Amino acid sequence: MKVIVTMEEAAHEELIQKAVEAALVYEEFPRDAEVEVLFASLEEIREINREQRGIDRPTDVLSFPMEEEPFEAEPDPATGAVFLGSMVLCPDKAKAQAEEYGHSLEREIAFLTVHSILHLLGYDHELGEEEEKEMFRRQEDVLKGMGLTR
Repeated sequence: MKVIVTMEEAAHEELIQKAVEAALVYEEFPRDAEVEVLFASLEEIREINREQRGIDRPTDVLSFPMEEEPFEAEPDPATGAVFLGSMVLCPDKAKAQAEEYGHSLEREIAFLTVHSILHLLGYDHELGEEEEKEMFRRQEDVLKGMGLTR
């Protein structure tokens, strides 16, 4: 499987690439995939969160899926990959959360990346307790497979 991760800057590039690949392998995504990763300041992500979700506060990561049914989506003829969508990551929020939770920034960045990829694949922890448990179990399985435990 080929995974194309496009980023505007190189911060944590290798880690994010590995986390995207690990999540897609775990989910047995059947095609090559493309994901756009954007980085935002606290104020920028707060503004996006307010505009897109009606929540006026900064958040750690936002996901914008491109496909309703990504497992059935047709690949882009130019790349041969399915464009799953975009994730917007806030490094400042990730750093604060890593400190708050007592684990590494690497683990937090990987967690947020996997979390976003699962959203891009159609998982939604906001649909109920059962969906939340399932999504969080999958995240922990992927991170454990990467050797990034708490």
